[in-house]
Amino acid sequence: MVQSQAISESKDNPRDPRNKEVVYPAFNDPQRGNLETPINASGLAKAYINNLPAYRRGLSPLRRGLEVGMAHGYWLIGPFATFSPLRGTEVAYTTALLSVISILIISTLAISLYASVQKPVSQPIVTAPNIPDAFKTQEGWNEYASGFLIGGIGGALFAYLLLTLVISKFFYDYVIR
Repeated sequence: MVQSQAISESKDNPRDPRNKEVVYPAFNDPQRGNLETPINASGLAKAYINNLPAYRRGLSPLRRGLEVGMAHGYWLIGPFATFSPLRGTEVAYTTALLSVISILIISTLAISLYASVQKPVSQPIVTAPNIPDAFKTQEGWNEYASGFLIGGIGGALFAYLLLTLVISKFFYDYVIR
């Protein structure tokens, strides 16, 4: 049997796995403009997304902002210290810290501006159908923004201390000598 003929005949077989639909409109509503795929509708993806601070149940907006800000402040200092024109100098980590704090302030202002705009309520998505109430009000967004700034500066300071006190000391004492 020729391969093209076998494919044509398989179209009439409902038990053939190639004939099963795997992509559906989200929440069975094609007007939403979102699709439910085997990736974003899987239990693993839903568990991961719903365990992030933005969607985790039982957190206040301030706590959500603290967690997200700490992660961003901690990880943003690395690229600034590694790829800046001052890399390898005595002031590389200090300028990286100041750059990260500047980015965090700009991001906090952007979050506050987003909160001030009157917008429709966020629609649930496939991976996170239960959007927290904190993201439905301007006060919740502003509380989230202040937590983001505090957590971001704390995360950046922690990374800065690790870089200057632990990693630099180890590098200069054991690698260079």
